[in-house]
Amino acid sequence: MDTYDCDLFVVGAGSGGVRASRMAAARGASVIVAEGGALGGTCVNLGCIPKKLYSHAAHYAELFEESVGFGWSPHEPSFDWPKLKARRAAEIARLNGVYDNLLANAGVRLVRGWARLADAHTVVVRHESGAENRFTARHILLATGGRPQAPSGAGADSAVTSDDMFDLDPFPRRLVVVGGGYIACEFASIFSGLGSEVTLVHRGPRLLRGFDDEVAAFAAAEMQKKGLTLRLNAMVTGVRRLGGAQVVQLSDGATVEADTVLQATGRAAYTEGLGLEALGITLHADGTVPVNEHFSTVVPSVHAIGDLVGHKALTPVALAEAMVLVDRLFGDGTRPPLDYDTIATAVFTHPNIGTVGKSEERARKDHGDVRIFRAEFKALKHTLSDSTERTLMKIVVDAATDRVVGMHMVGSDAGEVIQGFAVAVQAGLTKAQIDRTIGIHPTVAEEFVTMREPVR
Repeated sequence: MDTYDCDLFVVGAGSGGVRASRMAAARGASVIVAEGGALGGTCVNLGCIPKKLYSHAAHYAELFEESVGFGWSPHEPSFDWPKLKARRAAEIARLNGVYDNLLANAGVRLVRGWARLADAHTVVVRHESGAENRFTARHILLATGGRPQAPSGAGADSAVTSDDMFDLDPFPRRLVVVGGGYIACEFASIFSGLGSEVTLVHRGPRLLRGFDDEVAAFAAAEMQKKGLTLRLNAMVTGVRRLGGAQVVQLSDGATVEADTVLQATGRAAYTEGLGLEALGITLHADGTVPVNEHFSTVVPSVHAIGDLVGHKALTPVALAEAMVLVDRLFGDGTRPPLDYDTIATAVFTHPNIGTVGKSEERARKDHGDVRIFRAEFKALKHTLSDSTERTLMKIVVDAATDRVVGMHMVGSDAGEVIQGFAVAVQAGLTKAQIDRTIGIHPTVAEEFVTMREPVR
């Protein structure tokens, strides 16, 4: 019988890797996890957590202005960028320690260094000193996540990626963001709220590909009302230096001066240095690792989850995939597979976007006959705040079954509102059940249960 150093060797201590390590250890498996960077991965260090903290910071500028309509007379606020950076860094350091303790308390051995696969059951870890150690494992889990695509094209040598945005020095008074996905839109909103003059440049005709068309268009309009400049169907064709600034030339003929240019044109699976090719693991065209429905690669002892496999690049998805995999490897295998069609998500633009299920376009393709319920209005607080912000709420229903297959919102705390409805959508919510639900008044969320007549 083969003997190994551990039952499970996890490459990467991000959200998915840490969850898999802890859950496997809790089921009696011996676990080693290797990580060469900060614990917690992208989400904790350079993604969800710091980005949401900065989003909160950016919202305060609006709140100061809106409070005047409610009788407050605030002093002229000033923003301290170094203080925000320091406070964020302290919180992230605290979370790094939390992850360290979670692994230690679970009985997981943490090895510091960068790992590569030598064969189907052997991992080599290179430490910062240059020394290497070899470990054998019955199962190997790849959970290395993703990273921003390197800047390319005109101005690439002076552009930054999303990883760089949290510690810019100095604060960019003028920012050009290149891209149209959720990362580009979030950073554009955040820095606009913090006081930058932001121009968002996207080569396509609309933002947020893959989201509901109406939702994406509505969100873009609201973002522009808050001062962001949006240039669609445009590309960066040249960048030249003018003193300390960059002059960005666009394909539509415009030029924009910027202190910082962010290229947020996508993320890629982090497979560099893992040694997958030597094991016969051939990547998909987009760079993700092919796995079967059980998250196993063509090498039966090697598994992969999270951003690395590209089902949905969301932290909760990586966590859920980790639990499904661990249950199969070390549990009774009864945990149900993920339903990727009912996974909720939020985009922390200003205002927020929350969505669960299918867009109207996807639903029409999948179901044919659908009913659309829609409401657009000014939220109660803005009747006094003098803000022109409006809220959009939308329900997509399969006409044949009355089942709700999509719910979407653009507005304050949209993610918080959609999270509750996501449980119901995943459980098979019907429009009739929504109609029987009594709303909480006065709230924005109650609008979801008061829409009675389809708009199309």
